[in-house]
This record gives sequence, structure tokens and C-alpha cells, in this order.
Amino acid sequence: MGRKYAIRSQEQFYFVTFTVVYWLDVFIRQEYRNILIDSIKYCQKEKGLLVGAWCIMTSHVHLILGTDETSKLEDIIRDLKSYTSRHIRKYMENNPQESRKEWMLWMMKRAGEKKSNNKDFQFWQQHNHPIELSTKEIMLQRLDYIHNNPVDAGFVDQPADWVFSSARDYEDQKGIIEISFLY
Repeated sequence: MGRKYAIRSQEQFYFVTFTVVYWLDVFIRQEYRNILIDSIKYCQKEKGLLVGAWCIMTSHVHLILGTDETSKLEDIIRDLKSYTSRHIRKYMENNPQESRKEWMLWMMKRAGEKKSNNKDFQFWQQHNHPIELSTKEIMLQRLDYIHNNPVDAGFVDQPADWVFSSARDYEDQKGIIEISFLY
């Protein structure tokens, strides 16, 4: 990870993006979203993860994350990505309803073989490009970007209409994941 994209302070929130290799549309299925959501909730409860904002798109996830300093943020991110990668793969391999199984697993195997630090499989792209939210202006810009992502993609008309996002929480509705409000 280059210096420009490093987690330098455990007291700050960071904008990160997790992208599935080859931008595969994995998260069109609820089962895979559930694995990700449950893992985030686990990290909140057991590892001190703070979620300031989030949005699950079809091939990637945008998050604003921090930590209560129970664990280092970079360790939580590593564990979250590792766990979700293994469990989504396992679910995919054993899901007879997954019509794209062979193709997606082949693509993920292909991605894993291209990276020397993988054994044989890669679900997430390796970079997260954490951007420190050091000013209110940067924080508001990233929060707006996250919540408007489904609108810009044409999935919904209003940010709060997207169920898989914290936009609802910021509109005084109860969302799926507990939020540590940024303002």
C-alpha cells in the first residue's frame, strides 16, 4: 500500500472501497449481501469497527470506517475482506441455484493465479485506497458520493430508497447496519 493510501491515524474515519475482481456483479444476490452485512455487524460487535456510512452496489462496496481502537482499522479491514471472501466463495460453490457459479469461480481463480501473494483464489481486489476524512468538507463529499452512488447508477430516484445503504439512517429512518453518525 503506498503512503498516499495508508491508514495513519486510528482516531480518524476513512473512506474505503472494496471491489470484487473484474467488477463481477456478485451482490445482485441477497445471500452474498447477507454474508457481507453479517460480517460487518460482527466486526462492529467484536472488533470495535465503527461504520460512519456504507453502500453495497452490485460489484463493490463503499464504506466510511473507523475504530474504537479495540483493534487496528487495517487489521479489521483485512479480516473483514478475508472472511467475506472465504464465505462467499464457499456459499457460491455449494449453491445449486447460482447459475453463474462456474464462470465466477473461474474468474476468481484466474485473478488469484495472477497475484503471487494468493494461493489460488481472489474475491476482492487487493487495494482499498483508504482516504482519511481529515476535514468536514472531505467527509461530506465522500458521504454524498456513497449515498448518491445508487442514484447515479439509475437503481433508485432518491438515496434513501436504496435499502443497502446508510442513506436511510441519515434521513432519520432505521437502516440495516448500526451507524456511528459523522455529524
